[in-house]
Amino acid sequence: MECSVHRVPMRHPGDASAVMRLIDDGTLAPDAIAAIFGKTEGNGCVNDFTRGYALSALSAALAPRLGIAPEAVPSRIAMVMSGGTEGGLSPHFLVFATAAGGAPRPGRKALAIGTASTGLLRPEDIGRLPQVTATAAAVYAAMNRADIADQSDVHWVQVKCPLLTSERVAEARARGARIATVDTYASMGLSRGAAALGVAAALGEVDPAGLDDAAIGCDFALWSPRASSSAGIELMHSEVVVLGNSAAWSGDRVIAHGVMRDAIDLSAVGAVLRELGFAAEAQLDPTAASRIDAVLAKAEASRRGMLRAARHIMGDDSDIQASRHARALVGGVLAAATGCTELFVSGGAEHQGPDGGGPIAVIARCP
Repeated sequence: MECSVHRVPMRHPGDASAVMRLIDDGTLAPDAIAAIFGKTEGNGCVNDFTRGYALSALSAALAPRLGIAPEAVPSRIAMVMSGGTEGGLSPHFLVFATAAGGAPRPGRKALAIGTASTGLLRPEDIGRLPQVTATAAAVYAAMNRADIADQSDVHWVQVKCPLLTSERVAEARARGARIATVDTYASMGLSRGAAALGVAAALGEVDPAGLDDAAIGCDFALWSPRASSSAGIELMHSEVVVLGNSAAWSGDRVIAHGVMRDAIDLSAVGAVLRELGFAAEAQLDPTAASRIDAVLAKAEASRRGMLRAARHIMGDDSDIQASRHARALVGGVLAAATGCTELFVSGGAEHQGPDGGGPIAVIARCP
């Protein structure tokens, strides 16, 4: 099998036309699409309906091509919509497709993808150990489907997870269930954190036996260098997409990852690019940049209120939520390095990289 990646622009959250053109011009068959990541221009918070809008638009557009009802499309294709394109970030879709490829090259691994989903999560599961356990199980399943046996060959795990709303809180309370928080915004962080710890547990980055509810959203010494989780209102289960390299796959695409120790850690970006064969001493020229299919990253404002030796106010701004600042800042650093603004930068990095930093991955075509 071979995994292809297509990065296409999005004129507005309901615009699926560029994805449809890939099908209409014969670039890919609709039933070959394995996953779609979308970076939408909403606020990335609880009330960001651009995520659900984009999901609905894609489902409606793809349904006739797949011969199924629109509501069945998300069960066929893993779709992860992440809100927030602050600063110079550009709204876009990443379309991952699989098809029969040539024979794998001996001694060389190529980009592989596997998808899985958890069962429905109850409101009382969100941000708690049941969500961690369910996510870990889905990661194992996705690795198996990607034919990745070695945990070290996994370079990125994208999770779309649910959050709590006032309605979901009320429903749980009516049943006498105890929920992790009544703060719907705080539930986003707890859900992202539980999902990330599920990835970490599956990949051997933390000891599952040492995890409990109290660690989620509190013990930030526990983190994954390969997890990226995004919470949204549009689902009550978690979608998991594993990206890695496998000797069982063919093609010239590979993925590499690293960890930005803080929001301006340009050296970490350069290290990932050099691992993929780029001369990353300055901004990539257009020819080199054209080899890049996707840049994936997490962004988080440091909880200490410091960036290197200087104070930042991202966490103190009452007008703009801190994750929006962080996405814009990290997006600027990545754009300066790659010469590209269609970057999948996701805010909120609870248990995803060190405080103030976050994982980064690049998918590129290599000779």
